[in-house]
Amino acid sequence: MNVQSNQTQANYIGRFAPSPTGPLHLGSLIAAVASYVDAKSKNGIWVLRMEDLDPPREPPGTADLILDQLYALGIQWDGEVLYQSSRINAYREILKQLSKEELCYPCGCTRLQIKAMGSVYNGSCRNHTVSLHKKFAIRVKTFNNLIGFNDKIQGHHQQNVRKEVGDFIVMRKDSLFAYQLAVVADDSYQKITDVIRGYDLIDSTPRQIHLQKVLGFKTPKYAHIPIILNDKGHKLSKQNFATPIEPTDGNKLIFQSLKYLGQNPPSSIERASTDEQLQWAISNWDIHAIPKLANIRENPKRM
Repeated sequence: MNVQSNQTQANYIGRFAPSPTGPLHLGSLIAAVASYVDAKSKNGIWVLRMEDLDPPREPPGTADLILDQLYALGIQWDGEVLYQSSRINAYREILKQLSKEELCYPCGCTRLQIKAMGSVYNGSCRNHTVSLHKKFAIRVKTFNNLIGFNDKIQGHHQQNVRKEVGDFIVMRKDSLFAYQLAVVADDSYQKITDVIRGYDLIDSTPRQIHLQKVLGFKTPKYAHIPIILNDKGHKLSKQNFATPIEPTDGNKLIFQSLKYLGQNPPSSIERASTDEQLQWAISNWDIHAIPKLANIRENPKRM
């Protein structure tokens, strides 16, 4: 498939964008399944982006392991994988654009200083010169207005970024580009039309829409699925030592993912191949059946 040319004409382009800080676990697999099935149910394109912008946190070989896990489960992406580490020059150009339009500025504030502000950055570095001899971050200016969007699962969501977050970081003090800038740049570059991801990122969406507006980028449609919590009430994540998925349990994992997503798969496909399960999901997909919740407690007995 010539994905680059098809992306120019596609009505639907979805994506899955894991960070290679560890292998996929159940929570990240559910997000992959949701975005993949939603795209394929609309005859869309589904691309894979590796968010490899934080080398100290990325064990060697993890990106390839994630690709192997998806492939073994029959979740096949379209075209080549986009590695964010290959896009550094593009991010620099965006930072230059923001600087030229006086929409960003250096900030030398520490975490303790920001905590003292009530954890909402008050713009203290906007109007005074920061010593460039010490480490500094780059923040983008925000405005005192509401930014809202209609989430396809959770309904209307809005935020005054200035009041609730403050001017936010687009390049960190260690000179690594921040998630907010990179994700906006790459969603535009890949012509993403629909983003399905975890509820833990819903509050990042107004910041991304703010960047899209000031950069003249189109805003995708968003849908945020509930995140899965472990028995201690913590999000299933690599930081919380979530158990990596085992492709040998593929049909159990896909079946369980569809149940978490409210799709009510029939028991007759519980032992079917992952390809058959995914085809059933694509034919019967109902995004409105996904629970309108922030999180769901994991139930190991279901597995």
